[in-house]
Amino acid sequence: MCSHRPLCPSADSNAPHIVSAHPEQGWTLLCNGAIVFDDSGELLPDGSVVAPHRVFAQQLAVAA
Repeated sequence: MCSHRPLCPSADSNAPHIVSAHPEQGWTLLCNGAIVFDDSGELLPDGSVVAPHRVFAQQLAVAA
């Protein structure tokens, strides 16, 4: 999808570069074709979806 050399990391890697960021809309396009949303969900280039993996408020540690 991009012209990086060597080739971009696969969609299941944590190392792709940001191609286009749209924080006002809540999403970022990565060089491997994945779209990452601010709620931690993802849309992968093959059309599969990674559901948001949020931490609920009850599970957050409270700073003393």
